[in-house]
Amino acid sequence: MWIKAHVRGFCANRDHLHLINPSHKLAKISYFLFSRYCFYDIKMIPLRYQKTIKIEGVLMMEEKILKAKPGLPFLILFILLYLLGIGSIIFGGIQLDKGHLWGIPFLVVGILWMVLGIIPFLGLKIIHPNEALVLTLFGKYVGTLKDHGFFFVHPFCSAVNPAAMTKLGQSHDVDTQGRGKQVIEVSTVGLSQSTIPSKKISLKVSTLSNAKQKINDALGNPVEVGVAVIWRVVDTAKAVFAVDNYKEYLSLQGDAAVRNIVRIYPYDVAPNVDTTGDGIPDEGSLRGSSETVAKRIRDEIQKRVEVAGLEILEARITYLAYAPEIAAAMLQRQQASAIIDARTMIVEGAVSMVEMALHQLSERDIVELDPERKAAMVSNLLVVLCGNRDAQPVVNSGSLY
Repeated sequence: MWIKAHVRGFCANRDHLHLINPSHKLAKISYFLFSRYCFYDIKMIPLRYQKTIKIEGVLMMEEKILKAKPGLPFLILFILLYLLGIGSIIFGGIQLDKGHLWGIPFLVVGILWMVLGIIPFLGLKIIHPNEALVLTLFGKYVGTLKDHGFFFVHPFCSAVNPAAMTKLGQSHDVDTQGRGKQVIEVSTVGLSQSTIPSKKISLKVSTLSNAKQKINDALGNPVEVGVAVIWRVVDTAKAVFAVDNYKEYLSLQGDAAVRNIVRIYPYDVAPNVDTTGDGIPDEGSLRGSSETVAKRIRDEIQKRVEVAGLEILEARITYLAYAPEIAAAMLQRQQASAIIDARTMIVEGAVSMVEMALHQLSERDIVELDPERKAAMVSNLLVVLCGNRDAQPVVNSGSLY
């Protein structure tokens, strides 16, 4: 029976129909490649082909939760079989000593089991809470163990975690001496320590803190930015099979997203700068709009790492400063701006005080001042009120004229 797969490319504005024979083991759903930003609508795909779909050359694996059998009964069974093998060797050896040749099969079977009996033990797996184990059998993805406990799987299943040896600046992965389980080995010289990388994938909430980046802001000023990203793995199949190394992928995409967002904002509020993309200047800045900037960085990273099965819970700016080469100049600029603002406030206050003094002198008819004396009084009051130092009084004992 032939199944129709309906693939629609909205950008191309045309429909294509493909015929797929689901009875063939190597049947694939082929797609016409459209231009960038096209969307696909897939209909009437058999259930057996919905687990693995190939779109635009990328093999998208869907996570399969593996329901494994309890490991304790199998452990007891294998131990009993080992004891039985030891007994078979002893029994066969006794019978050969007595000259009975039928003891040879017991001896051979016991020896073979002692040699090959270690293989079933390889299928025993221990999963801790918030851990997962992606298993493949001869290159085929069979499922992911997510339940915590002691389980038995196919002895020839191998765990896959390409990021097991990756060291990043993030929680529960940072180890200055190594990564994974620490093992003490006894040698003739003494004790030596080695590291066995764990193939388990952590489902815990992790923190990524990459090195500070030097980025030019919207005004072209170099600034240094450090960002902490809170993330976790939600789809182990995508994390393992969709990208080469999901930790390195997250780190690189995080740096790219931070650079892409930071360059939109100025360090401080600047006129005629549009940070929202609506064409209207606003007061957005890296220092004053940290919550908005962090949210945009989080959304940008999430969009980039969706293919790797990762979820970005939060992104926070942990460090923000001008680059060292312009830090001194920007500090002088900030100091000058602060001095100008302070002087402006002082002058405004001094003018209002002089105006009030002249008004009260005239209103109360204390003294009549001609324009020349008013000008001298205004000058003296402004010097006293706006000066950096305390005024030194000078007493005039003679006539004002």
